[in-house]
Amino acid sequence: MSTVSIAVVNVNTEGEKMATDQLLSPKEVQAEYGFSPQTLANWRWTGIGPAYIKTSPGRSGRIRYKRSAVEAWLNAQTVQTGGKAA
Repeated sequence: MSTVSIAVVNVNTEGEKMATDQLLSPKEVQAEYGFSPQTLANWRWTGIGPAYIKTSPGRSGRIRYKRSAVEAWLNAQTVQTGGKAA
């Protein structure tokens, strides 16, 4: 019996390849973006932070974040300064 691996790739309007939207665990978010799992849990509790997916109901449900949701949330947090000296 053989195994077949399939990679799904999206193409944007410019024809560039984009990786599929990867799901990240809180520990993976920490490794890539620096937000601790506890900080992410606090944000979920207070209703702030990036959108997340809960894979099963109850307290034991696994939490996952779409990479695009984390990136979009970070972009929304960008503050433009006035560019003037204080």
